[in-house]
Amino acid sequence: MMKNVAERLHSKDWQQISDDMHECGYSLIKGLLTIEECQELIELYNDKASYRKTISMERYRFGAGEYKYFRYPLPDLITTVRETVYPYLATIANKWMEVLQSSHRFPSAHSTLREQCSEKGQDKPTVLILKYGAGGFNTLHQDLYGDIWFPMQAVLFLNEPGEDYNGGEFVLTEQIPRAQSKASVISAHKGDMLLFTTNFRPVKGTRGYYRVNMKHGVSPLHSGNRHTLGIIFHDAQT
Repeated sequence: MMKNVAERLHSKDWQQISDDMHECGYSLIKGLLTIEECQELIELYNDKASYRKTISMERYRFGAGEYKYFRYPLPDLITTVRETVYPYLATIANKWMEVLQSSHRFPSAHSTLREQCSEKGQDKPTVLILKYGAGGFNTLHQDLYGDIWFPMQAVLFLNEPGEDYNGGEFVLTEQIPRAQSKASVISAHKGDMLLFTTNFRPVKGTRGYYRVNMKHGVSPLHSGNRHTLGIIFHDAQT
């Protein structure tokens, strides 16, 4: 019997994922979603009732393309991924806080993080689905929506590169101290999930750990259509 998505997530090598996050600030989990689940999410794109806001990237100079923020309650598949992944990432995030000698700690349950967001007026879901056509791209950015934020997020890839689209690579940049930025280009396939830092990662230097600023974006598509689902764990005010 095919495992459900929560079982699939629990079966992943979370020690290796943790090592990747500490070392690189990202980790690619291959083959998380089935072809049917990817198609289900793509088809959901046209269900107006599922969304609270639609953003044209050109209007705000965010790039070229469109994305939509879901409204609560989220679809069951998305809720399951969000709530199953979060505790694993909270453990990693708290290790980051520890090595950076910060007293801040993230709660172990996602419901508690949402309660903290709500107390600050952040009660709107930030989970979003994005669609790019030929020429579409997303400028480098960080997804911070208020005083309460979580330092890691996820993106689910719903189309197959080379078949559904060409170009449109996921890009992460890392600010090297006293030098130029380094870019990482991640090749992901349909059904893969990428975990990555929202805004920084700790790096060990000669005098201990320090924060390295990171941003993410999408390179221009040459042809076809590309859908992705972004899972951000903190909520927004608007």
